[in-house]
Amino acid sequence: MIRKLFALVLFMLCTSVFAATKPYVPQKREFRGAWIQCVNGQFIGMSTYKMQQTLVYQLDELQKDGVNAIFFQVRAECDALYKSDIEPWSRFLTGQQGKAPSPYWDPLQWMIDECHKRGMELHAWLNPYRAKTKFTSTLDPNHIAMKRPGSVFPYDGLFILNPGQPENRKYIINVVNDIVSRYDVDGIHMDDYFYPYPVAGVPIPDDREFQYNSNGIRDRGDWRRDNVNIFIKECGESIHRIKPWVKFGISPFGIYRNKRAGVEFGSATNGTQNYDDLYADVLLWVNNGWIDYCVPQLYWQIGHKSADYKTLIEWWNRYASKRPLFIGEDVERTVKFADPDNPNSNQMPAKFALHQQLPYVKGTVLWYAKAAVDNVGNYGTMLRQRYWRYPALQPRMPFIDSKAPKKPRKLADIWTADGPVLFWTKPKAKKWGDEATKFVVYRFEKGEKINLNDPSKIVKITHETMYRLPYEGGLKKYTYVVTSLDRLSNESKGAKLKVKL
Repeated sequence: MIRKLFALVLFMLCTSVFAATKPYVPQKREFRGAWIQCVNGQFIGMSTYKMQQTLVYQLDELQKDGVNAIFFQVRAECDALYKSDIEPWSRFLTGQQGKAPSPYWDPLQWMIDECHKRGMELHAWLNPYRAKTKFTSTLDPNHIAMKRPGSVFPYDGLFILNPGQPENRKYIINVVNDIVSRYDVDGIHMDDYFYPYPVAGVPIPDDREFQYNSNGIRDRGDWRRDNVNIFIKECGESIHRIKPWVKFGISPFGIYRNKRAGVEFGSATNGTQNYDDLYADVLLWVNNGWIDYCVPQLYWQIGHKSADYKTLIEWWNRYASKRPLFIGEDVERTVKFADPDNPNSNQMPAKFALHQQLPYVKGTVLWYAKAAVDNVGNYGTMLRQRYWRYPALQPRMPFIDSKAPKKPRKLADIWTADGPVLFWTKPKAKKWGDEATKFVVYRFEKGEKINLNDPSKIVKITHETMYRLPYEGGLKKYTYVVTSLDRLSNESKGAKLKVKL
């Protein structure tokens, strides 16, 4: 009996060690995002040149880290980091709301170009209802709160576009439509600011709206949720009417509901709740397909008393699987805290292990981009050397489009003044779903089996129809394979070419 018990304990210890040291397997398809925010004031007072220089550096470093999508904050308080005829220029850009940048430039268009040049997606990040942040003291005459003061209510130093007024819903969707129509964005992204975060003893001043616009709903919480539900549904439908391929995503607060008597889908947590406190029924949006992806902000550490990371990621994996699920990660907190099961390590390995173990987790979004760029706690180094070492394609979204484009045409290697270059031609397309917008270049050594599921063989994901070949004296043979990607990352069959380098 003692021998059997000893053998069992030994087996469990060995299994535990194996699980802890099990190598991380890079994924070929994975959403790897990063939030670049303006609301922290990092760009205020920068010249056009300095801001562009700062963003180029950040994008270059993030590209080296393996990031393939950027969430760029373009509307923090009913303002604009882009040319808008609806809302004024943001003070977070120039220091004064309504003042255009000088020398003039359009940050959103510039970021789209720079991201696409690097094979990254650009998602325009908007705060839908927040009309004024706490530290904004002066509003431009063209700001919605100045033109229509009754459309907003004050709350804890903020102005909030009142979700109980249907015209505000239409106003926000008009802003979204304007961006989608005029800019080649890959996505529209909104975060957790719907109804304001509650402050004890401060009621939301919406008595009048509830009285006249209740739509027969008797419970005020249900009515508030319905206001946001209608907005989310209509916004997503409007985006897809204009451009079906533009993704609509939400990054909600990390707790849907706390588990308690009478709550069917609650997590073992104790904190602010999307459903009860922010009136955001995120699971309804996911399960009804009103959004295209969900990025819960799980900014806590493993072992947090009120909001344990492991508890929450497992909860979201279980209940939010009907749309692609990406996890919002706090870079600084991840490297600040030790792994409870391995005190000599920070929590990055444990968190990435959870990502890999949970079948519906399809990616990560970093909060915030600059922390990764600054390599806080070696986070960026670990991305480059281990977790995001190889390029990754975006997860597929077959509910929008599942048909792959045709493969590239006329693949050839041509010797130029700068050495050998791989050239190809875009395949023909009859509609947007057939159009190739990016290409994946794979490289295999002589005798190596062609395996397009191996991300280590990807040498480039590019919008261009060429790739400079690394010449090595003409002594080695390789097979290059080039595939087409459409706007939803459906991948074609490969065009192959053997070359000597």
